[in-house]
Amino acid sequence: MKKLLAMFLSLTLILTSVAALGAEFTDSTGRTVAVPDEISRVAVSGPLAQIVLFAIAPDMMVGISSAWDEGTADIIGQYYDLPLLGQLYGGRGEMNLEQIAAVAPDVIIDVGEPKDTIVEDLDALTEQVGIPFVHVTMTTDTVPDAFRTLGELLGREEDAQVLADYCERAYARAIDIMEKVGEENKAKLLYCLGDNGLNVIARGSYHAEIIDLLADNLAVVDEPSSRGTGNETDMEQIMLWNPDYIIFAPDSIGLSVADDPAWQSITAIAEGHYAVAPFGPYNWMGFPPSVQRYLGMIWMTKLLYPEFCDYDLYDETAQYYELFYHCELTRERFDELTANASFAG
Repeated sequence: MKKLLAMFLSLTLILTSVAALGAEFTDSTGRTVAVPDEISRVAVSGPLAQIVLFAIAPDMMVGISSAWDEGTADIIGQYYDLPLLGQLYGGRGEMNLEQIAAVAPDVIIDVGEPKDTIVEDLDALTEQVGIPFVHVTMTTDTVPDAFRTLGELLGREEDAQVLADYCERAYARAIDIMEKVGEENKAKLLYCLGDNGLNVIARGSYHAEIIDLLADNLAVVDEPSSRGTGNETDMEQIMLWNPDYIIFAPDSIGLSVADDPAWQSITAIAEGHYAVAPFGPYNWMGFPPSVQRYLGMIWMTKLLYPEFCDYDLYDETAQYYELFYHCELTRERFDELTANASFAG
């Protein structure tokens, strides 16, 4: 019975979709995709798209690709309990095509770094479920363009422009700060993650974009990992890199390294120049590597180069949360989010 129902839903959706498709959209892969003239219901293919679409059109979202963090219902608000649809890439469960058919989106949007098989994947899924899939490429320096593209697709040009303008200002300010800092004075830094803190985000990887921009990322490896888990290393290699500064992932060991003799031999730990990246509703440093990396950029420059940053971090963060999460961030909530985000010494 379930299979018959799924087939009926899929067939109904295909027939409805075909009848409604009246416009053409060229996505970032160069695919020309038939989409409805007016889009009001959107599904996302993964957490990167989820963050971006939540910023520009939360009211259009008919589902989410991954569950919101349990402690962030106050930030997400009425959209916290949207149906869970799964994700296309990332290894955390396949997209639930039956569930997608049930929520009947007008379009499914993929955002981020294009996979090698992206064209074949999206063409096959579009044919299989009868719903247009589109991809919008987004890197740290192309976020404004990605928002404008999505604004055009969704008929939310004005909202998209506000977000794009914000991102352009934040990025330009970060570039200006780094020009004042100078390449030779960049902080010698590692971003460490994993249960034991021995995985690193390597220079040149997609996840390292803001780390490479704002610091001298010492994690140079032969094959930078494209996964959010980074490259596995060992304490001997950490000692050889001997960073002056370390940022630990929120779920790593940043709160206990001061009591670990091995870590105490690292300059960053010995001098108290380590911090834990803020989290809520996502890791501010970009895990997943979506638009919240701009928030990480604001925090990271203030952390490493306070003498060149004349802005108030709370004010900047509150503005970001209003624009991208549609919520009012209180000072108390900000203090919770950033409780371990300053250097220990």
